[in-house]
Amino acid sequence: MSRRRVTVVGSGMTFFSGISLYTCRLANALADENDVSVILMRRLLPRRLYPGGSRVGEQLTTATYRDEVPVFDGVDWFVLPSLVRALRFLKQQRPEVLVLQWWTGAVLHSFLVLALAARLRRIPVVLEMHEVQDTGEAAIGWVRRYTEALIRPLLAMTAAFVVHSRVDAEVVAESGWSGRKPVRVIKHGPYDHLAPAVDAPPREPGDDFTYLYFGTIRPYKGVEHLVDAFDSLDSADARLLVVGETWEGHALPAERIAAARHGDRIEFVNRYVHDDEAAGFFARADAVVLPYLRSSASGPLHIAMSHGLPVVLSDVGGLTEAAEGYEGIRFVTPGDVPGIAEALREVRSWPVRRYPDPCSWEATTRHFGELFDELL
Repeated sequence: MSRRRVTVVGSGMTFFSGISLYTCRLANALADENDVSVILMRRLLPRRLYPGGSRVGEQLTTATYRDEVPVFDGVDWFVLPSLVRALRFLKQQRPEVLVLQWWTGAVLHSFLVLALAARLRRIPVVLEMHEVQDTGEAAIGWVRRYTEALIRPLLAMTAAFVVHSRVDAEVVAESGWSGRKPVRVIKHGPYDHLAPAVDAPPREPGDDFTYLYFGTIRPYKGVEHLVDAFDSLDSADARLLVVGETWEGHALPAERIAAARHGDRIEFVNRYVHDDEAAGFFARADAVVLPYLRSSASGPLHIAMSHGLPVVLSDVGGLTEAAEGYEGIRFVTPGDVPGIAEALREVRSWPVRRYPDPCSWEATTRHFGELFDELL
């Protein structure tokens, strides 16, 4: 593989999310074998329209870009003058490949301009798709129609697509977005930035067993099913820790927690937490439970695997493939409360150990490098 000049475009830290972290980790990993620069989407939309608007601008992560990675931070949704400056930055960096992180229609107009600038310079555009469209956006008719209409010119300027699972590749193919262009399945790298413990200290008899749900609380995350399953358990020394920010007004999990007969054993941290806090929550956990009803990928799954923790995970979408090779997985049927309860009992009986994470950024960047060589 040749050393390439690569520009990655993704979410900045101002509207922090899992895509912000992924963009940073990918760019830093690619910089081992390439000359990498980054353009960040800074203000995605008016703050009042963002589900996590109250925390916009807060420093929520310890992740930073490597010193040798030039970063333009960044492009605002109202584009002027920020997009003009981004185009100037792109010209200065002279990339051979432009990699766009796709996760929301809010960045579509900016991506169109950046992709056109790349096309005029004969720079191939790679569209890395985290999902076809955010579920919250898809539920808003005019937003869905806007995205469906304006995505077509972007797709026409795209040379290749990257997804994280074979299931996502099928979704992209069925949507008609890829046409005859290559679609590469490149697995998500690990989220090992929270410094997991190397060895699990043995749990003493009588210690509480703590289940952790971590991540945003949205209708498709299935948190209410986890609460119901936990509430059906009779073990007095079991605890449930639910950590996450509510989006889309999905108050059902909070209502179930408030009404739970074992509510005194449930701790609810209803906000987006800083990395330092997140590390503490994972350190307290004996098992992680992710009862999603649908999903293409999961940052919390990768954090859990980097910690080597047992994971109860819905057998759905790209999650099944994301966990391939991980020994600490117990799959459940989405929305199956008795099945989730049985899985909670089962993982509690497993021997206390840390499981090796099968993911690596080296593998991820190697596959990107192969794609770059093919395109160039």
